[in-house]
Amino acid sequence: MNTYFIKESDFNNFIDNMLLQLPVIAPVLSSESVESFFSFEFLKNHDELRLDYDITILPPKKAFFPPRQVIIEFSHGKFHGTVNAKKQVLLGVHPYDIKAIDQTDFLFTENYEDINYTAYRNATTLVCSNIQTISKRAFWGSISHDVPARGHDAFLTKLTDLNEAEEEGYLFEVFNEKGHELLSFGQFLLATELQIQQAKSINESIKDKCPQQLNYSQDEMANTICRSFNNTALWDELAQDCFSCGSCNTTCPTCYCFNVEDSWNIDQQSGQRTRYWDSCMTEDFAKISSADGQSENFRKTTAARMRHRIMRKMVYLNDKLGTQACVGCGRCSIACTADIADPVNIIKRIMEEAANDSL
Repeated sequence: MNTYFIKESDFNNFIDNMLLQLPVIAPVLSSESVESFFSFEFLKNHDELRLDYDITILPPKKAFFPPRQVIIEFSHGKFHGTVNAKKQVLLGVHPYDIKAIDQTDFLFTENYEDINYTAYRNATTLVCSNIQTISKRAFWGSISHDVPARGHDAFLTKLTDLNEAEEEGYLFEVFNEKGHELLSFGQFLLATELQIQQAKSINESIKDKCPQQLNYSQDEMANTICRSFNNTALWDELAQDCFSCGSCNTTCPTCYCFNVEDSWNIDQQSGQRTRYWDSCMTEDFAKISSADGQSENFRKTTAARMRHRIMRKMVYLNDKLGTQACVGCGRCSIACTADIADPVNIIKRIMEEAANDSL
């Protein structure tokens, strides 16, 4: 690893030089009313970049795994894949989203590689940035906290609260050749030991500042949630106000389910195959066809779907991933119209129920 420093006064030139050579996807302000909303978009200029964002509406996985992706085009009995990955930079990803991308990398390469994902993932230089503003529903400080963020090519930390003699700027840690290539776009200096320690302190100190906390170990949560599986009344209560809209899944950085559909053009000889994000919280997700035009739904009720979602996040994938399939970003909590999707509230309710049963 090599560590560099770029002055605040040189940072905009760094971004603009990069934009002249490569597409850059980064957090921008997407709307501003009572509160601000941010999203990862292709940058047009440095003025759009908002590294002080709290959370983005959709996770950065959309850079490699779009909500809607045409994967095959066909015509008159012939077909071809549409993967056309080109070099790009995904800049300003928070550490919790880096952890989510690391999980998705594993799940899309386990056993059978999904080239529709890996082609774009491998073509992307991934730059993490420190968290400057914390989302109001964040709890990443108390979940998966023992799992390091990994898989990124560089890490950018804004140095703040400096002495008057020190110049403001960014520490830039480079982990591999992809990250090193970005140095050519800016006027970087070798970082001093003081700057390295300042960045370390900034990134360590913010871990305890999340507004929400889960004060249980991974095993405590997994075991207790497992034991609640047949507590029908509890799951009915937790899912009582659910609209089955799927917003919690759609905004989740670790969800990776998708559906595939073929669509035909009016000539009935050509068309395309498209995959798009799917949600286990929607009513039709677990519905299958059966004989005589009938159908069967393995999870007919909102309670069954809520239980499945929580089990997937907190239990089912733990052994495979080495941690929960939740990174504590809080997007599901923000997106839920009924305000019932918050994993913190759900898990606390399950733990409280278990504690009462043991009295």
